[in-house]
Amino acid sequence: MTPSRPSKGYFNENEAAQALGLTLEQLRLLVRRHILQAEEDLANLPITSFQPSDLLLLRLLAQQPRQDQVGAC
Repeated sequence: MTPSRPSKGYFNENEAAQALGLTLEQLRLLVRRHILQAEEDLANLPITSFQPSDLLLLRLLAQQPRQDQVGAC
């Protein structure tokens, strides 16, 4: 059995964006759209870190079509 490296416990914004294949602005837009309830909430997140479970959720949200694009086809 090959020992595996322990998974990282948290990711900063840049690392999270890179892991998701997004730009930093795309990640921030995703967070604004799906997680924050008001734009003012963004000011309450001076240092954002993400856990692996957060990245899983954000990956799923990033793959969903936006509601304003669903009927546009």
